[in-house]
Amino acid sequence: MARGDGRLTHDLLPGEKGPQDACGVFGVWAPGEEVAKLTYFGLYALQHRGQESAGIATSNGTQILVYKDMGLVSQVFDESALNTLQGYLAIGHTRYSTTGASTWHNAQPTLGPTAAGTVALAHNGNLTNTADLVRLVEERYGSMKRGELAKGSTTDTAVLTALLAGDPDHTLETTAQEILPRLRGAFSLVFMDEHTLYAARDPHGIRPLVLGRLERGWVVASETAALDIVGASFVREVEPGEMVAIDADGVRTQHFAPATPTGCIFEYVYLARPDTTIAGRSVHAARVQMGRMLAREHPADADLVIPVPESGTPAAVGYAAESGIPFAQGLTKNAYVGRTFIQPSQTIRQLGIRLKLNPLKEVIEGRRLVVVDDSIVRGNTQRAMVRMLREAGAKAVHVRISSPPVQWPCFYGIDFATRAELIATGMTIDQIRSSIGADSLGYISTAGMVAATQQPASRLCTACFTGDYPIELPPTVHLGKNLLEQSALPLGNPEDGLVALLPGIGGAGALDHP
Repeated sequence: MARGDGRLTHDLLPGEKGPQDACGVFGVWAPGEEVAKLTYFGLYALQHRGQESAGIATSNGTQILVYKDMGLVSQVFDESALNTLQGYLAIGHTRYSTTGASTWHNAQPTLGPTAAGTVALAHNGNLTNTADLVRLVEERYGSMKRGELAKGSTTDTAVLTALLAGDPDHTLETTAQEILPRLRGAFSLVFMDEHTLYAARDPHGIRPLVLGRLERGWVVASETAALDIVGASFVREVEPGEMVAIDADGVRTQHFAPATPTGCIFEYVYLARPDTTIAGRSVHAARVQMGRMLAREHPADADLVIPVPESGTPAAVGYAAESGIPFAQGLTKNAYVGRTFIQPSQTIRQLGIRLKLNPLKEVIEGRRLVVVDDSIVRGNTQRAMVRMLREAGAKAVHVRISSPPVQWPCFYGIDFATRAELIATGMTIDQIRSSIGADSLGYISTAGMVAATQQPASRLCTACFTGDYPIELPPTVHLGKNLLEQSALPLGNPEDGLVALLPGIGGAGALDHP
C-alpha cells in the first residue's frame, strides 16, 4: 500500500468541480451492422463518464478512419459524419482528462501506423508508470517516434499507442502481449487494427469493462448500460488481467497477468450509471442500500428526506425507507444544463448553484429537511445549497452523505481536487458542518459503504477515503495530470509527425486516416 497526493473534480457551481471519471470506452465487431451508429449510441449511454471530447474509429478491413472533436457526443457527430465512418469494426471514446490537457490533440481514439497496418486505441483509466513508458519508447524507437505517432499529444494513451504501434517485427497482438504486463495503474482499453477488436483490463480491474453479444457480432463497453442501449446481451465482465480478441474466427482470450481484483468503490457511489451492474451488483441497489445504512448510522429528526438530484436520489430513497421519514423532490434540476465553455458573468456566478438546481419552495418552507448527497469535495456546492434551502424557508437542514469523507486524491482515473483543497483534509466533521452551514452532518462509514456493494472489502479500492492505494505509486515528480506537458517529458512536437502521416487531420470534427 502507498499514500500520495495529486488531483481528483462534480460540477454544480461555476468553477466548482467534484469527482469526474476519466472516460467511457466502447467497441463493436459486427459485420452487416452500422457500427459507427452503434458506437455513437453506446457513447451516448456513456456520456456521464466524460464530456470534454468524443471520437469514433472504424475499419472496413483495409482502412481505419477516426473522427473526433471537442464537446459532447451529440455535438461532435451528426448523420453526415457517421455516414463517412463505414466498416464492420469500430471503437469509440468519450473523455474527461486525467492525464494531459483538455485539447483536440488529446482527444481519442489515438491512431498510429504499425508494421502491418494501423492501431486505434481508446483508454479509460490512468497509468502510474507513464514516465517509465516514455523512456521505453525512447529506448526502443528514439525520441522522433513519439512525434510521429502522437503529434502534440500529452497523454498516457499516446505513449501506450506509441508502444503498441512501434514494433516493426511483430503483430499488434504479439506486441500487446508483451506491452500490457509492463503497464501499471488502472486501464480498461479497447483497441483495433484493420481486422480485429481487442479489449484489455488491468490486473486490479479498477475500471469496469464488459463483454456483450449482438445477434451478428460482439460489443465491449465500460458499463452494462451501454450494452442495453445498443441491444446487446450481457455475457460477462472482461476479467482483471485479461485481453480479449474478436475477429472473423470468433472470440479468443488470454491472461497477461494474474488477477488481483480491487475495483473502484466510487463507481458504486457516484461514477457509474444507476442502471449499470458491476461485479453482479446493481449500482442502483447498492446506492439505495447506502442510504439505508446512512439512516441507521446517522438518524435525524426531520419532516422530509430530499435528494440532491440526480446522483443523491437512490441513497435518499433508501434513507427515507429505512427512517420512515417521507421522501420528496425538494430540488428541481435543469436537465438541459450540460458542459459549457461560456464563462458565467459575475451576476450569474453569484447565483451559483441555481444554474442547475432550484428549490421547490412549497415543499421546503417550514419543514425540517434531510438532504442526501453522494459526496463532499471542496464543500462549495453544499454551502450554497444549504443557504438556498434556508432562503426558501427550510426550518432545519440536516446533510447526509452516502460516502465517507474524501481525503485523498485518485491516481487511477478520477480527477479530484488537490489534497489541500479537499474540505475533509485537516477538518473535523463538526468543522465541515459549520463551514457548510448545516444543522447536522453525517457521512456513511467505510464499512457501511462497502457492505452496500456486497463485495468483500479486499476486492475494492477505497484509496480516496482511506489513503490505502492498492497499486504502488511512483515518486511525486512522476505523478500529476500535466506530467507529459512538463519540459522534462515532452511527447511529440506539434510541428511534426501526425500531420505528415495523417493528412486529413485538422480542425473541428477532423477525419483522420492513414
